[in-house]
Amino acid sequence: MFLGALFRLLLLSTPIICAAPSGPWDQFNLAPGSRIVHPKAIHNLSGTVENAINLLANGSATLSGNGSYVTLDFGQEVGGFISLNFDEVTPRSSIALSFTESPLFISPLTSDDSAVQDANMSYDGVLPITAPIETTFYTMPSYRLRGGFRYLTLVSTSESYVTISNVSCAISFMPHVEDLRNYTGYFYVSDTESEYADFLTRLWYSGAYTVQTVTIAADTGRKDPPAPSPGWYNNATAATASPVVVDGAKRGRAVWSADMHVAVATEFVSTNDIIPSRNALSTLFSELNQETGQMPYSGPPLSEQGSDTYQAWTLIGTYDYVLYSGDLTWLESTWSNYTKALQFLANKVDSTGLLYVTGTGDWGRLYQGGYNSEANAIYYKALTNSADLANWLNYTTLAAEYATNALALKTRFNDAFWSDSKGMYRDNLTSTLYPQDANSLAVIFNLTTSMEQASSISEGLTRHWNEYGSVAPELPDTIAPFIGGFELAAHFVSGNDARAMELLRLEWGYMLNTSISVQSTLLEGYTSNGSLYFRSTDGYDYDASFTSHSHGWSSGPTASLTFYVLGLTVTSPQGETWSVAPHTSGLSSVQGGFETPLGWFGVEWSSDDDTFNMTISTPEGTNGVVFLPTDGAVLIDGSEYGDNSTLLLDGGNHTILVQSR
Repeated sequence: MFLGALFRLLLLSTPIICAAPSGPWDQFNLAPGSRIVHPKAIHNLSGTVENAINLLANGSATLSGNGSYVTLDFGQEVGGFISLNFDEVTPRSSIALSFTESPLFISPLTSDDSAVQDANMSYDGVLPITAPIETTFYTMPSYRLRGGFRYLTLVSTSESYVTISNVSCAISFMPHVEDLRNYTGYFYVSDTESEYADFLTRLWYSGAYTVQTVTIAADTGRKDPPAPSPGWYNNATAATASPVVVDGAKRGRAVWSADMHVAVATEFVSTNDIIPSRNALSTLFSELNQETGQMPYSGPPLSEQGSDTYQAWTLIGTYDYVLYSGDLTWLESTWSNYTKALQFLANKVDSTGLLYVTGTGDWGRLYQGGYNSEANAIYYKALTNSADLANWLNYTTLAAEYATNALALKTRFNDAFWSDSKGMYRDNLTSTLYPQDANSLAVIFNLTTSMEQASSISEGLTRHWNEYGSVAPELPDTIAPFIGGFELAAHFVSGNDARAMELLRLEWGYMLNTSISVQSTLLEGYTSNGSLYFRSTDGYDYDASFTSHSHGWSSGPTASLTFYVLGLTVTSPQGETWSVAPHTSGLSSVQGGFETPLGWFGVEWSSDDDTFNMTISTPEGTNGVVFLPTDGAVLIDGSEYGDNSTLLLDGGNHTILVQSR
């Protein structure tokens, strides 16, 4: 099995050298210091449970009587294999284990739902340990791995007593990494006066940890169709190679292409562990139909077909992976399939100059199909990315063709979808709906034609805000952090940093602090009133316990905080060229950085009424452009540079001082 092989490899491997410096930001790192974690609190108990508190120190507790139980709290999202000792039992002793991410679904009778999406509140049941039990060390079977949970309930299922001790969880995610805390990137708001300081740093690490929890061994995907029922098996093959990044820790546990656009950026800025994304992409390309160019929009065992938007997201994910890794060898080996997949979409562009959507599967939104603005925005990004990829492989003629097609689509997009009266893009040619997804993507993918147009969209998006975040009009009554992450970036790109900060506080602040979630990793989505009663695209509400509380597609703020607030991005493979463009966002000091195969990229800046100070560290042999957030006299490395707000710098260590006049 992949998992066993990876653990064996892990024992023989040497630790990865961590490029990120140590500092006060380390206290926000949620990754466990050991792969064996223990409960941190007793959440509740019922019936006859003696010495329950001992379970927090590997000691013994005794449950007596059918239905007596104790719920243990691991303090944050974890996932893996539960082990414990049976110290004293009778021939008739038996117990069961139940799991949940949210405390709303703690129960001695059932676990939250990781397997079945329906309207019947179908929960997962329990993992029974039946009589006769030996007095020995017990570990749950590998196929019953529980991918994501915070609360574990131990319940007696007989009238006989049972004494247990040494309850622990062996972490199963990121099985190829020895030290889960060994990040290669970091982010820290050192502005102690700002209301956002600790929150932003905490959020950055929460997103990073979320993506760690959804990085799994390829043979620990969710069984589909679910088996047993009620119950769960996590022994399905999810990819052609291991490890692989999937959608959710508890639920899904399959490759979904749109999720990867967010997750690969999070991986890059935090751990630089992006091989799981390459494996996910390779898995999707391996199932491409050679005759039509269509590929599934989810990985095995689901391998669902019929999404034009997700087909384009796979192409965008390819660009992301190559940009961050510089892996042109893999790109060349994939290029034939890549171009077939792009041509599949190009064939749907008709005489209108727009993509006509026939594969309507999407992230959950309603109203997909036909001349849809969201789909055309994503296809536009796939075209511009394809031009870059072709240039990187020296296919210059093909690159020019892709760029020409993209330019034509941009013109047609604005003619077809822009509404002067609303100052936003409509959902389709005749719609009165102005969606969150298309408008956000249009800004960040540069489909807008002016900053005024982008700023109008930024303002329009706030019309759907409430106290819990931004409600998606294309999926009514739903707050979708996947799309919210794009809206967040759109506010930064349009120069509306205050709106970006407020959206962070509303939406991700709620996710991190609400008592109905795990307060460590990030929710897949929730309703507009902050509840977990989530709407399905089939027109009915489904089991609220089905909602994932650790979903990589919600981690957009982690990369946005690095790319926009810190201001550091790479602009060509592995950072041969780079950009620094801080959005001070009302903060006085921020620092952070990341690693690529070329080495360390770091930025630290501080700002007050009179000066802006910044230090930049990038690998020798690279070069970049610096966009200063303030005007004034500029000194670079102590020498006067003039009043330029845009600077061209070679790699190395530089100090920049801007003094207001």
